[in-house]
Amino acid sequence: MVAVTFPDGASRQFEAGVTGFDIAKSISPSLAKRTVAMALDGELVDLMKPVRKDSRIEFVSRDDPRALELIRHDAAHVLAEAVQELYPGTQVTIGPVIENGFYYDFHRAEPFTPEDLPVIEKKMREIIARDAPILREEWDRDHARTWFIAKGETFKGELIDSIKSDEPLSVYKQGHWLDLCRGPHLPSVGKIGAAFKLMKVAGAYWRGDSTKPMLSRIYGTAWATQEELDAYLHRLEEAERRDHRRLGREMDLFHFQEEGPGAIFWHPKGWTLFQSLVSYMRRRQKAAGYAEVNTPQVLDRALWETSGHWQTYRENMFVTKTEDERVFAIKPMNCPGHVQIFKNGLKSYRDLPVKIAEFGVVHRYEPSGALHGMMRVRAFTQDDAHIFCSEDQIMDEALKINDLILTIYRDFGFDDVVVKLSTRPEKRVGSDEAWDKAEAALGRVLDELARRGLKTSIQEGEGAFYGPKLEYTLRDAIGREWQCGTTQVDFNLPVRFGAFYIGQDSEKKTPVMIHRAMFGSLERFTGILIEHYAGHLPLWLSPLQIVICTITQEADDYAYEIAASARKLGLNVDVDARNEKITYKVREHSHAKVPVLLVAGKKEAAERTISMRRLGSQQQTQLPINEALAQLAAEATPPDVRG
Repeated sequence: MVAVTFPDGASRQFEAGVTGFDIAKSISPSLAKRTVAMALDGELVDLMKPVRKDSRIEFVSRDDPRALELIRHDAAHVLAEAVQELYPGTQVTIGPVIENGFYYDFHRAEPFTPEDLPVIEKKMREIIARDAPILREEWDRDHARTWFIAKGETFKGELIDSIKSDEPLSVYKQGHWLDLCRGPHLPSVGKIGAAFKLMKVAGAYWRGDSTKPMLSRIYGTAWATQEELDAYLHRLEEAERRDHRRLGREMDLFHFQEEGPGAIFWHPKGWTLFQSLVSYMRRRQKAAGYAEVNTPQVLDRALWETSGHWQTYRENMFVTKTEDERVFAIKPMNCPGHVQIFKNGLKSYRDLPVKIAEFGVVHRYEPSGALHGMMRVRAFTQDDAHIFCSEDQIMDEALKINDLILTIYRDFGFDDVVVKLSTRPEKRVGSDEAWDKAEAALGRVLDELARRGLKTSIQEGEGAFYGPKLEYTLRDAIGREWQCGTTQVDFNLPVRFGAFYIGQDSEKKTPVMIHRAMFGSLERFTGILIEHYAGHLPLWLSPLQIVICTITQEADDYAYEIAASARKLGLNVDVDARNEKITYKVREHSHAKVPVLLVAGKKEAAERTISMRRLGSQQQTQLPINEALAQLAAEATPPDVRG
């Protein structure tokens, strides 16, 4: 007999080998009907798995968030079955669950095209309607390899060879079709439901190796309900409409080209927006007690060896050798340079904390396939800062950083923020003792933030190689999450560089180094802002705030007079006095996302008024020109200046 304990603490005895389905059925037939899997001692497993020892059990229904991964995994298997029914001779390789869906890679002489997707999706729905049970079997390794090779599945044979010899080899059957898989899975294919859609096709090398065969990859998405699927597809449509690359062209902000992969060519309007972010952050940092510095772009290899970057980050660095055989690297991070500034001149405990900040341009090598507009680049600017302090100052400084970050995000329209603690990775520098202290310090900060009502979580193994960190993840207007700000506690770098201050006991002490960024990458934050606002930037951020459009040439002088007055108030303004219809002008500037259009004709010039039209509105407001400009100047004042 085995004792099974349920979430409410109740316990019952069953024969050893009883399945989760049998246990659920013994409690209630309706429970068995709605259950699709179980958590056995915390591990999600098949409902038909035998229970052979005393265990804790929790039944998982289809609407449980944990079941979504099973729905997607089973959808990948049904996709593979549908492809092999429709296109005999196609080899299946791997089909994992990914964020928001799944994919499966196929080996086929003729790659799939988007036109194939509706046909495959229709076949998938037929297979799901059959509702074949999904059954797990354990196979002998040699038998499995022989069976798959005989079926022409050479990729499966290679996968079998890569599985550890002491690991059970499991096969899942659904009807007459089967696949090599670890599981778990739903009880039957019908449990997948109808809320799925095939999205796109792409090429992918077998095991990501360009020396191996090119496969044809089909991506899909699957959800528990049709409402969730519809919401996801709507988010995708919104994301496409808000894509910063498209809006960047429409708003004439920037462009990319092949000669500078992963680097941005800023146009005048885009650079104005970028500098607005710099000016804002510069004001906020100065008010918070940071001193701005600047460090070299190119530094000798020896410095990067001392910092540990050469050993742990070399593959991401741009390196060059000069004629005199010296090896240099373009900085991927600003931290080592800031330690050099701290070390220059004797520091006392009375000087702590020392806060230095830099809008530092850094370069990191990202694979070509990973580059994505402004969101994933090779050259970017960090609003980077480092605080050198004592151990007993860590919590106070981290909380000050937290308060600053949250008020900054609110100024830019982000109120939904999650703080995540990322702990030590496998690849790291420093002693376990140093990591213990750093993680304990940030753990106390996280506890305090949770006590204050912030949403928090822990990400095991996701810290930087030199220290754990708090990551600030914000949610945008369509629900996407973006990790931006960080607070990292580092006991290692100051030691490696021999940084010290004189303590109260007149002895040398090693400072703690807190790494801090709030926007993170200014380029990426700009892209996030563009997409968050769908290009409709707040007036204070817009690089071109006003365009004055004339209806007739008789209003041209009046328009230029208004523009001069607006510029004196600090507003960014252009005049459109072209001989075009006013409807054409309005349409063109609205497409370019200009927030405010001021329309001037003969009547407005005579009465010294203006017609004001806001982006996205069909309404026009008639105002005296001085009143209109005063209103716009107040609205265009940055929130930190406005108070």
